Amino acid sequence: MNDIATIQQQIYDIRGHKVMLDFELAALYGVETSQLKRAVKRNIKRFEGEDFMIVLSVAETEKVL
Repeated sequence: MNDIATIQQQIYDIRGHKVMLDFELAALYGVETSQLKRAVKRNIKRFEGEDFMIVLSVAETEKVL
């Protein structure tokens, strides 16, 4: 499978937003999930708003996984 198809399969429609899960995004960038989250926290002004980052409910998580 090519890279574009792989990435497209990792994009989910949740609450009307196109979403990638943190662990899949971290793998795409070749870093650990915790490292990705630290980078977001350090640069939070770049990631403001619900358009960029949301926390999934248990039901949403079960639906995606």
